[in-house]
Amino acid sequence: MTRTPAPLSPDQAAALAAHRFGLGEPSLQGVGSNAAAWLLAQIGPAEPQRGSDLANGVEAVRRYTAFLRQQRAAVAAAAAVATVTTVATPQNMAPGDAAMRPEPAPRNEPLRQAVQADVRARLVTAALSTRPFNERLALFWANHFTVSLAKGSARGVVGAFEREAIRPHIGGSFDTLLQAAVTHAGMLRYLDNDQSAGPRSAIVQRLARRTREAGDRPPRVTGLNENLAREVLELHTLGVAGGGTAYGGWGGYTQADVTEFARVLTGWRVPQAEPVFGGNDDGASRFDPAWHDPGTKTVLGRLFEAGAQALPAVLSDLARHPSTARFLSVKLARHFVADTPPPVLVARLEKAYLDSGGQLPALYRALIESPEAWLPQPAKLKTPEEFVISTVRLLGLGAQAFERAPDAGIAALGQRVQGAPSPAGWPDMAEEWLGPDAVWKRVEWATRVADRVGRRVDARALARASLGPLLSDDTVRQIERAADGPQALALLLLAPEFQRR
Repeated sequence: MTRTPAPLSPDQAAALAAHRFGLGEPSLQGVGSNAAAWLLAQIGPAEPQRGSDLANGVEAVRRYTAFLRQQRAAVAAAAAVATVTTVATPQNMAPGDAAMRPEPAPRNEPLRQAVQADVRARLVTAALSTRPFNERLALFWANHFTVSLAKGSARGVVGAFEREAIRPHIGGSFDTLLQAAVTHAGMLRYLDNDQSAGPRSAIVQRLARRTREAGDRPPRVTGLNENLAREVLELHTLGVAGGGTAYGGWGGYTQADVTEFARVLTGWRVPQAEPVFGGNDDGASRFDPAWHDPGTKTVLGRLFEAGAQALPAVLSDLARHPSTARFLSVKLARHFVADTPPPVLVARLEKAYLDSGGQLPALYRALIESPEAWLPQPAKLKTPEEFVISTVRLLGLGAQAFERAPDAGIAALGQRVQGAPSPAGWPDMAEEWLGPDAVWKRVEWATRVADRVGRRVDARALARASLGPLLSDDTVRQIERAADGPQALALLLLAPEFQRR
């Protein structure tokens, strides 16, 4: 039985808008007397990220390619030195002769700096944004379409992926967002589609012919990679097959669909040199017919002709699918409302998605207008990234919080920014962030912050201005009884009302 929430006061609604839907505010006065209107006004494309030396997709790919060439050259030079050393005699080379020592492997300095710039830009933008609900949506979709630094070939391109494929499209249709994400160089690299060749493609046939003629080993490029096809179906659109039974179920595809979709995806690649890019120019990807598997493909019962045009057609079908509507609705409701969102809320979001043809603003409006999203009892726990961002916003630290360490210590709290451990992204369930070690790390981090700035702020006034009616009497008493400013601030940062949303 669904509980009907009691009417909220304007102050209660403002507090929930600021912390549940947004990223925290130092004062609820910025939300105003109409919290829903404050949120609705933020819907649209994400604002440009704040930062310098932010590479686009083309430049990011070139930087990584340059590093690989440098690395290979260093390995070859080391091998050559080792060969000379082996044949050298005591007469022409003394032991430890510096001239004969191999050069050290090159440092990944340009990529390291690019990654740090991307991380800093993401966090500074969130910390300073005047549209925090919109920024939360950008973070949500970046996690939904995970491209992670955990994979070496994606290093340096994750930030460009978020800026080019995610942020411009969160205020439009899911179809457009899906197309941009799947065809971007970051996604193609991360999920190995860059090296996926059709078993009957021209490139495989040509390499096989050369191998037969030369009598060499089989070619490295020999066939299909299903990683991207599987994750688009399982994580980005329809949901894992047979899942979501509590909400009516989703999925509806088979292994044959995965294989056929992987054939559709063949040919979508990332050039490593500097050719004239085709396809998604901003994302540095192109369609190479030589790698594409010829012949028709059947995905979810529909026939698609060979060629570049098949992929956008398949993705459009997936975007309109009822399973996609349900899967996305559950994920959005879980992110903002509860780990197990009410089925009535999910059904309302699903209907808004389908009725609008997959328009994301309709989905966001349905969320904001649903009474189940405004229950006063907090059900979600802030992730480490959300905790740090909301702290920086609360204290007005701005960009300076990320000057010394680009992530301000988020990795030490257990969440590497832009470095999710798998294509599924970071978990969005409270229990995943509630282990004893994780809680203790939050205590340590909050204490360090409080020691640095606690004497410059009035934590008692901040608590009232930021949390307002969410503050419990017990939390107020603890902060009031604090021995000094740092202790009062630490108690505020670690209070359940600030940790949960």
